Amino acid sequence: MATPLSASALLAALKAEGCQVVEYRDWRTHNRNHKGAWGPVHGVVIHHTVSSGEDSSVALCYNGHADLPGPLCHTVGGKSGKLYMVSAGRANHAGSGDGDVLQAVINEKPLPADNEANTDGNARFYGIEIVNLGNGTDTYPAVQYDAAVRWAAAICRAHGWGSGSVIGHKEWQPGKVDPRGPVEGHGQFDMDRFRADVAERLKHPASSSTGSNTPSSPTAPTSQEDDVPHAIGRYDTTDRTIVPRKWTTLPIDGVDLLTGARYYQAMAHIQAVVPPGSTIQGRFYHYRPDGSRWTGPLIERIGTDGSTFADFHNAGSVVPSEKVRFEVIYYPAKSDDQKSVKITAAYCRGLYWK
Repeated sequence: MATPLSASALLAALKAEGCQVVEYRDWRTHNRNHKGAWGPVHGVVIHHTVSSGEDSSVALCYNGHADLPGPLCHTVGGKSGKLYMVSAGRANHAGSGDGDVLQAVINEKPLPADNEANTDGNARFYGIEIVNLGNGTDTYPAVQYDAAVRWAAAICRAHGWGSGSVIGHKEWQPGKVDPRGPVEGHGQFDMDRFRADVAERLKHPASSSTGSNTPSSPTAPTSQEDDVPHAIGRYDTTDRTIVPRKWTTLPIDGVDLLTGARYYQAMAHIQAVVPPGSTIQGRFYHYRPDGSRWTGPLIERIGTDGSTFADFHNAGSVVPSEKVRFEVIYYPAKSDDQKSVKITAAYCRGLYWK
């Protein structure tokens, strides 16, 4: 339980975190406090705007629309990386959500499924609307994602919260899907990954430029040595049997393809004997020390006559304590086919930065 930050305190926290902040109109007094409580606060909610255009999206979130008056959040995250302040009080962003989720946020415990809408989230959460169409294909630039991570970390730091106080709208209110869409160099927008990035920032001073673990971090190395890429080169000709319809971690000269990195670009290439028309899907994932994982985007290849050659790519940031791994799944062309198939060779090549 915490008293909401004043407008001045919120602004100072964001600036200390290295955010590029724009004060929009009379944001300090623009709120919905006359319609309900504002506080005590317990966390932050991440949204996407379902809009395009930075100026028009900021105006929308400030003014609202016929069905929902503004402000629609506290901050708007532009694709430029700028953060536009539109409110410092109660805002129409979270709506009614699951009380069990709120309790998990308060205790910073794993989130249950959001299957109820029985609790006023507008009183309990800060909200950021990140400018994005929300159609699953509109990309969040790395600088925009980084700004959102810093925004969440700044508020958590100011209140003494951990990353467990950060949730997505889709984790709070049944039926919501935001945030979603690809992040530049980072796979799909994943809330577990986002929380990990916030947690990484919180390990460092607010002024740090190295703690956010965002896709853009390798472009600003902390030393000359950090800017030198290292090679990934793995090759494995051991026959591996893959059963249908089950994800299987594929060792390529070892299960852990990479550890101790902050950013990487990698390609896994496999040679397999599968029936023509069958499907092979593959993806990289990051295995964390606590047993949880971040899963990268799925790539699909179709089997051909003879040997099938398939490649799978991923690029993005990674926490040094995480282990980068690769997994595959096989779907036969015929639904009643239960036969296993063989992967006869696998390669992993790429670059990484420490």
